[in-house]
Formats: sequence, structure tokens, C-alpha cells
Amino acid sequence: MAGRWIETWEPEDETFWREKGERVARRNLWFSVLSEHIGFSVWTLWSVMVLFMGPEYGIDAAGKFFLISTATLVGALVRIPYTFAVARFGGRNWTVITALGLFAPTLAAFWVMEPGTSYGTFVLVAALTGIGGGNFASSMTNINAFFPLREKGWALGLNAGGGNIGVPVVQLIGLLVIGTLGAAHPRVVLGVYIPLIVVAAVCAALYMDNLRPVRNDTGAAREAARSPHTWIVSTLYVGTFGSFIGYSFAFGLVLQTQFGRTPLQAASLTFLGPLLGSLIRPFGGRLADRHGGARITLAAFAAMGGATVIVIYASATASLPVFLVGFTALFVLSGLANGSTYKMIPGIFHAQALAQGLDGEAAAAQGRRLSGAAMGFIGAVGALGGLAINLAFRQSFQTTGTGTAAFWSFLAFYAVCSALTWVVYLRRPAPVTAGRLRGGVGETRPRRAVT
Repeated sequence: MAGRWIETWEPEDETFWREKGERVARRNLWFSVLSEHIGFSVWTLWSVMVLFMGPEYGIDAAGKFFLISTATLVGALVRIPYTFAVARFGGRNWTVITALGLFAPTLAAFWVMEPGTSYGTFVLVAALTGIGGGNFASSMTNINAFFPLREKGWALGLNAGGGNIGVPVVQLIGLLVIGTLGAAHPRVVLGVYIPLIVVAAVCAALYMDNLRPVRNDTGAAREAARSPHTWIVSTLYVGTFGSFIGYSFAFGLVLQTQFGRTPLQAASLTFLGPLLGSLIRPFGGRLADRHGGARITLAAFAAMGGATVIVIYASATASLPVFLVGFTALFVLSGLANGSTYKMIPGIFHAQALAQGLDGEAAAAQGRRLSGAAMGFIGAVGALGGLAINLAFRQSFQTTGTGTAAFWSFLAFYAVCSALTWVVYLRRPAPVTAGRLRGGVGETRPRRAVT
């Protein structure tokens, strides 16, 4: 694909950034958000479609949880190849390709969404929607290359948050359709997205750019894969983004299955949590820019533990109002922690470069090189957390009829993530070789390097 290629890109150069770079980077950011937004909507499409699947479809709650788990799994797996596709094809070109690729799952769902379709067909189509989850990884890798380290928290948070809003938007569209036409018209939701996919692809082609300096670096990928910090942050991201996407898929089904809500009642409640979690994600990145990613992440995990206790109480006592308060808090806190955790990635690898004796632009370039490679692994592993959440719900409802047991497992995992964040990134003296950054991992100015 012929495209707009930028031959030189030096975002850490303040003069370059002020005179040209910032304007170009922000333009690419906004249209990346648009495409990723549509991708998230398609990925989470089955969190809405299952609300339309009444008794006439012959699928029980466990079967519906498996459908949304299938979409989550595929979305996680495609994130790694999508990450490396940016350098192979160019950020602009790959955004156009992936936007057009969303036609396949949308049209397939439009074709099969009716009673009488076999369950195996639904599983295959749900798996196909998983490609929308890959758009996140390529978009984040692309935007990471455009922005200087000092602004990555806000930029990556804004990019991811704008994409995450695709979850509540598709749920709001589902609510509108159910509220006005009833639960027998799921194809209307799908029809809304066909022109939006065209808009996203055309805007990417017209207004985005490819960065020539971005290259696939297999050495960086191997080095990032060998770094323990890639897998430590992946674990934290399972707790943050995994919670957000897992709860987004499952919320409506939990309301229907455990609290007996009708499709309209469930749809009227499901969008609020994902919306708030998406909107707050950029502020998690901004707080991490200012106070350090590890500090904000630790505080968020501690608060998520408290919110989970509220949800466990509400689940055990069948109190829907208390349940909604606790569950909405989980969305907000996971969104906040999504931003702060992703900000930790470039901060950690920049600190490692400083600890290795690099300085200035050399350290920044090494940090970008490794953090870009690590993001693919971290995004994929984190998304698998959504799969784990939905499988935990499926098992909990199959064995006990409620989600209480699943929430206990989530609480235990948040405790593990809290301990991991403190021990590796905040405890003094620093036990890791990543270097110490003022205010915790995520600041841009080094306090000292630890070897």
C-alpha cells in the first residue's frame, strides 16, 4: 500500500517536538483512537449479542459465558502478531488493513444471528470477532513510537481509553435497540457498525502516517521476552486490563443469571461501568506521569480489593444496589490502573538503560526499543485475564449458581498483584536492576541507577 512515510522522527528532541512532532503525533493519536474504538466494539460484540439470545436460542448461561470467553481468547492471541505488523507494514497502513478486516466478523454475525443457528457456528463467529482485540496492540505500539517518554503516560492512556470506550458504546447501542425495537432485532446493532468501519478505514488512510524509523527488532523481542519485568508487568496487567475486559464481557450476563434482570434491564446497567473505566484511563496515565506508575498501580490494586469485598457481600446477600456500587468501583479502579500500569512499561526499560550506563537519547532509544517489543507480550497476557474471569464465572455459576466463588478468586489475585508491585518496584532498597525513578517506576528523571 502506498502511504505517507515520515523518514526521520526524534520526539525526545524538544525543538523537533515543539516545531513539528507534537502536531503530527497528536493527529495520528486521534485517528488511531477512532479505529481502535471500533475494534473494541467489535471485539466485545458478544457481550451484547448474548443479551438478545432468549430461550428460543437454546443456549444456557454456561454456553453464553463460553461464547464471550472464545472472543476474549482470540483477541488476546492475535495481539502479539498485530504488535509486530506495525513495523512491517507501517502504522497508518496497518490501521487501514485492520479497520477493513472488521467487516468479516461484523458481517458474519449479521448473517448467523437468529434462532436455529447451531452453537458451533456461534462459537466460530465469536472467535472471529476476536480480531478486534488485536487492534489495541498495534495501535498502542504505533502511538508509543510517536510520543516522547515524558508524555507517554497521557498519550497511551488517551489512546487506550478512547479505544476502551468502544465497549460501553456498543452496549449503549444494544440498549437503544432493545429499548425501542425489543430483543428480537440484534442485526440492527450490527448494521450500525458497517458504515463506521468504513469511516475508520478512510480516516486512517487520509490522516495517519507511517514512521520509517520503526523497525521490527527480533533481538529486542527476544530481549524483552527474557526480561523478568515483561512478565511481572504482564501479571499486573492481567489484574488491571484483564479485569476491565473480563467484567465488560460478563457484567450483563451476571445481572441476568444471578439477579434475574431482563435483557432491557441488564442492558440499561451494563454500559456505565465500562464507560467510567474507559474515561478514567488517561488520568491513570497522567497520575503515573506525575507520581510514578508503581505508586498509582499499588493504590488502585488495594482499592480494587476493597471493592471486591463489597461485591462479595452483595453477591452473598443478593443486594443488587450494593452489587452495582461495588462492580462500578471495580471498573473505575481497573481503568485507572490500566493507565498507570502501561505507563510503567517505558519507564522500566528506560531505567534499565540508564542502569546499563546509557544516557540521553541513547537511553531513550533503548527504552523505546524494548518497551515497544514488550507491549505486545504484555497486552496479550493481560487480555488473557479477561478469559480467566469469564471461565471463573462460568465455573462458579455451574457449581454454585452464583458468582461469589469467582469473586473470592479475584480478591486473592488482587492481593498477589499488590504484593508484587510493592516488592519489585517500591520496596527500599530497590531489589531489582531496573533502576530507581523518582516517585516510583514511571517517572522520567532518574534518581539513581541500581546495579
